[in-house]
Amino acid sequence: MSAPLLILDGGTGRELARSGAPFRQPEWSALALIEGPQFVSAVHRAYVEAGADVITTNSYAVVPFHIGEARFADQGGALAALAGRLAREVADAAHAASGRTVHVAGSLPPVCGSYRPDLVDLDRARPVLEVLVGALAPSVDHWLAETLSSLAEARLAAALTAPTGKPLWLSFTLEDEQPTAEPALRSGESVAEAVRLAHELGAAALLFNCSQPEVMEAAVRAAGAELGPGSAIRIGVYANAFPPMAADAEANSALCPIREDLTPEGYGRFAAAWHGAGASILGGCCGIGPEHIAALREEALHA
Repeated sequence: MSAPLLILDGGTGRELARSGAPFRQPEWSALALIEGPQFVSAVHRAYVEAGADVITTNSYAVVPFHIGEARFADQGGALAALAGRLAREVADAAHAASGRTVHVAGSLPPVCGSYRPDLVDLDRARPVLEVLVGALAPSVDHWLAETLSSLAEARLAAALTAPTGKPLWLSFTLEDEQPTAEPALRSGESVAEAVRLAHELGAAALLFNCSQPEVMEAAVRAAGAELGPGSAIRIGVYANAFPPMAADAEANSALCPIREDLTPEGYGRFAAAWHGAGASILGGCCGIGPEHIAALREEALHA
């Protein structure tokens, strides 16, 4: 019997900007935590109302890259804790209002830069992630180490979250500018290697995110083949709505253009293929909003 479909939320940063929240570089989505946390709560509520089973803490940009070394040292823990509380409050309110269970995922970002396996520095990343894990732990149901471009980042996330006893979801970003015959991470490491590592680390789920929809189905099939039937590790996808990103791009350096074909219906056609290939967790990343999540929920109800 296949696992029931879980619906994730969509992107947060662009949704904050669209809603009129304080939003600029370099702070990105962290600025709303600093100057307008009510906007963060509103985005979480919009995704819950759209049908998301999981909402993700707005902690992706709570790193020195975005808020600066001095501010992170002074406020990083408090901002991450606030991100956790805001998500927890919305999830708890949904349960109180309707009895519905909404899970909170604690976002652990790639500290040294999105899409940049060449910049991965575990010694630099470790103290930042330690702060995020400690601050988010009281509020989250599971961890979501996301937009990972290399296996080394996944190993570090697993080591730091293991003491909390909470499940770990690993989500990798895929090479989508020049896709290879076998689906691969942006580091060049294979999806099969990522699956084996997820199994070794005891991850509860293996996902692919923040890459073009076109490369996701092959990754899902490769992951399923490596896991084999009966695996307890769930597979998930939450793609972005960007055109191809260059290898030296930084995903949150500017508001990237959004593809016109990825309407809720257009994105839903990709999601249906991912589900058919074996993904049981579906959501959206950058540029995918509540309207897309509502369409996924509607489709799931009729699946």
